[in-house]
Amino acid sequence: MIYLAIFFLCGFPDGALMKGQKSKGKYSTPLLDIQGRQLVMEANQTLTLQCKGRWELAWSFPRSVTRDQQSVSVRERRCGKQQRLYCSTLIVSPTVAQHTGSYRCRYQHKQSKQATLYIYIAGSHGPFVEQQSDIPDVVYLKEMQALVFPCRVTAPNTKVTLVKFPGQVLLPDQKNIIWNSRRGFIIPKPTYHYIGLFSCEATIDGHLYSSKYLTYRPVNKILDVYLNSTESLGTLRGQSFALNCTVTAAWNSRVSISWKYPGQKTNQSVFITRRIVPSSSSRVFYSVLSIPQLRRSDSGLYVCRVRSGPSQRETNTSLVVYDRPFISLKHRNGAMLEAAAGQKAFRLSAKLRAFPKPQVMWMKDGAPATERCSRYHMDGHSIVIHDVSPEDSGVYTMLAAIPQYKLYRNLTFALAVRMRPQIEEKAMSPQDIGLVQLGASKTLLCTSQGSPAPSIHWLWHRCPKKGHTAPPLA
Repeated sequence: MIYLAIFFLCGFPDGALMKGQKSKGKYSTPLLDIQGRQLVMEANQTLTLQCKGRWELAWSFPRSVTRDQQSVSVRERRCGKQQRLYCSTLIVSPTVAQHTGSYRCRYQHKQSKQATLYIYIAGSHGPFVEQQSDIPDVVYLKEMQALVFPCRVTAPNTKVTLVKFPGQVLLPDQKNIIWNSRRGFIIPKPTYHYIGLFSCEATIDGHLYSSKYLTYRPVNKILDVYLNSTESLGTLRGQSFALNCTVTAAWNSRVSISWKYPGQKTNQSVFITRRIVPSSSSRVFYSVLSIPQLRRSDSGLYVCRVRSGPSQRETNTSLVVYDRPFISLKHRNGAMLEAAAGQKAFRLSAKLRAFPKPQVMWMKDGAPATERCSRYHMDGHSIVIHDVSPEDSGVYTMLAAIPQYKLYRNLTFALAVRMRPQIEEKAMSPQDIGLVQLGASKTLLCTSQGSPAPSIHWLWHRCPKKGHTAPPLA
């Protein structure tokens, strides 16, 4: 009886469509030929919907209905006075319970202007729209979001009960638990009480139908993200390369790891492997990017990006691919260096670029520097002289070697330690000089040291008279 009424409505000519329903704006919104917000019909019938509007029209269907299905067809034509309007007819035949849902007719270029009709299609395979297997569907319990058990029904008046295993009936109060025949059971503010196994149950003609759901609370907390190397990397062309991105996340996290690297579009030999290792309090995710044979174009920045729900983290490192091993040595501040005696520390260093990492040794006057004096210490590729003294002057040579490739380089420095002139006799008191008899000869000795060698000048002071000071005579 319901279907006959629908067919009768659909059979009206275009001029009789929706009399009295035209908007004041003359089809500012498309018009359907069926009034009301919902329609109930039986399965295995033909659904025909007609839509009219001022501009080109388009349809939106439930997810289970697609335009390329044999049971679905759409017919377009011009209509109205002087063919100024657009008409579109949607035909679904035969209908099934899974066709239940919202049907919308809208303007192609004005999606907000639409006419909507929700259609229930009652079938013979039970009251629920979605057919389940023996495995429960998973529904997600997310923070600040409503929890929905999507047990939609094929008829609006179907009585459905929400049950939490094992046998706890949850009654809808339309506030904390809301029943909606078009969506299912809605929990606006779910708590931990809603973690578990649930079922939507309905009894039709003495037969119990059930749709089961398992709630899952995803966690999006990323604890740590790191690469197996945080420093810039270097390697030779033709060698293999592997970079491991390790992610530690909370136990229930679902992590997505992606890579961005220089040869992403051109290097087809790159492959990525993944592995998950659970622990007692967290989960560790591994993603390894491997390149069997490196090219120069693989040089650049490698980025590991991690996403878990709204949470995002990333880390990166750079790679330089060299054609061949090399050593480059250059003076940093020239080959002639000066230091001052008494300095707490003086550093000898050079501009060194090499791959792979070379062995470095410093020589002083032809012998290993660190073996000559305990004040000499290696610091990276540099040598540091502590408590500088004049004896540190000399010729220093930096040796750099990569024995496996028979590469050797050296660089020589000349260090001069400057020392301020000092006169040892200045430490003597005047009484130590003694008296000299008038007319006798006397030899005066001036002993000095310094670097470079100091020049000595003698000055003679006339003995002053009382109350006067005589100027010195050269």
